[in-house]
Amino acid sequence: MDKILEQALLYDFYGELLTDHQKSIYEDFVLNDFSLSEIGEDRKISRQGVYDIIKRCDRLLNSYEDKLHLVQKFLTAKDQVAKIHEFAGEILKTEDIPETSTEYLRQIESISNSILEEM
Repeated sequence: MDKILEQALLYDFYGELLTDHQKSIYEDFVLNDFSLSEIGEDRKISRQGVYDIIKRCDRLLNSYEDKLHLVQKFLTAKDQVAKIHEFAGEILKTEDIPETSTEYLRQIESISNSILEEM
């Protein structure tokens, strides 16, 4: 998984467990793509200080994931729902299914699509 995407997902799930100061700096670096220098200038701290905070946040967020596995569970559920959606679509392409089954499959496809959009 891409490093930035991984950091963003970890932050989405566990960011509220960081202090306000940590959240602000981490958001600027990961989500807003500010440089260490830009963040340091804005907050009147050294570039090294910003780097240390970001590394500390990375360690904290990864330790939460190592214990709780919420991001892993989320990604697994997303993949499984995508497969359900794909399977329902494939079955709907066949011509030899009863009309009642077609309606159920359309509902399954619609529900799985809604879930995927929300994720």
